[in-house]
Amino acid sequence: MKNKTLMYKQFKSYNVAKKKEYAGLTYDSNFEAGYAQELDLRQKAGEILKWERQINLNLAVNGFIVCQYRIDFIVYYPDNTIEYVECKGYPTPVWKLKWKLFEALYSDLPDVKLTVIQQGRFKAPKPRRVKNYRQFNNN
Repeated sequence: MKNKTLMYKQFKSYNVAKKKEYAGLTYDSNFEAGYAQELDLRQKAGEILKWERQINLNLAVNGFIVCQYRIDFIVYYPDNTIEYVECKGYPTPVWKLKWKLFEALYSDLPDVKLTVIQQGRFKAPKPRRVKNYRQFNNN
């Protein structure tokens, strides 16, 4: 009789985004690739100097590295402002904790801007038809 060890498998319930390729580079989602395309257009227009993608940052407190955080984009502006941009589909609990730590360490730095662009958050509401217009219009 063989010993069978039960293993628990953790399913990725959050990551349903499909990888997308843009300009020869692979991005974690179509949303990120679209933002990279927008950054390229802004760079050609002269709004930004340059941008970097998928940069690992060490989050250190009191000289000890607590964790690493991979920011989606770092954008450099002509006025020496640096913007850290996170393109987020679904905010997981681990991401929320890391973002709070990132905010605590980086938000007080001069000329630094932190931005989270959440997918699907800022869509305009769809217009709905009113079934009986006369009921709402007292003419």
